[in-house]
Amino acid sequence: MTNKSFESARIAVVSGGRSTERERSLMSGRAAWESLERQGYTTRFLDASDQQFADDVRGADVVFLAIAGQYAEDGKLQGLLESLNIPYTGSGVTASAIGMHKTLAKTVAAGAGVAVLPTVTIPARDRETITQVITSTIPFPLILKPLSEGGSIGMTVCHDTAQLAAALRTLDPGAGWFTEPFTTGVPVSCGILEVDGSPMALPPLATIPTGAEFYDYNTKRDKTKYRYQCPADLSSSTLDAITTAALTAHDALGCTGYSRSDFIVTPDGRPLWLEINTLPGLSHTGNLATMAAAAGIDYDHLIRMILTTAHASEGYRP
Repeated sequence: MTNKSFESARIAVVSGGRSTERERSLMSGRAAWESLERQGYTTRFLDASDQQFADDVRGADVVFLAIAGQYAEDGKLQGLLESLNIPYTGSGVTASAIGMHKTLAKTVAAGAGVAVLPTVTIPARDRETITQVITSTIPFPLILKPLSEGGSIGMTVCHDTAQLAAALRTLDPGAGWFTEPFTTGVPVSCGILEVDGSPMALPPLATIPTGAEFYDYNTKRDKTKYRYQCPADLSSSTLDAITTAALTAHDALGCTGYSRSDFIVTPDGRPLWLEINTLPGLSHTGNLATMAAAAGIDYDHLIRMILTTAHASEGYRP
């Protein structure tokens, strides 16, 4: 890990892409690009879905990744940048790939002592049989989730066997899916930001949905349907448990630069780790920026701090 200011560097802000999170990525990318421009850096905005992207990115000294989803947050883009020997922000290839695969990420986090929910992976074939396996392992209500999507895309809550069977019939057979218990509680996020190479936990943020069963894709995109609470109004012991788990997951998955872990906090105050975002959204009013502000870090300072964590190559580690 190198810590540089990149004051004279040519910085490519890479955003867009072709995942289902393209619009969220563009929002983050424009905000980060405008911040770097405002601070006097030499920048260029690149859309990873453009046909000439691979040629254009070669002209950069460092890449600021403001992009999410498949082909972006899953290690593929990071691998391209490493093959071109261009430093980039965010985690390396391995951490990105593991973090994007939700059940694998949970296995790694659980191995490090982080509390997670039980899961059942759903095979592409024989979904009639898997219904029996799921119902014998996961109690109702349960939730179906894509293995490698973000932003709560594609999630379905099932309250009984009939709903589960119907939902399984509609799943894209080419995509990976899993299920876990649908647990009521408070959705909480905790950002991690590396300062001089040392991970620092930001104040946990609670998201309170208003009128929705859970913090789903549609709720996330309608600010009238939720409100933020940062720091989260939880006991000091629960907040400590959240920050400890977020730091542990960040380290266990090998994340670098920054990350954001998502939790559900049960009514008795127990945080259960759901997933990690290796490239959290960077809009002005998003989770990470809100948590940074609560820690006294304004938006431009946040973007500058992320830039200084850019690293050249994951390489091979003993």
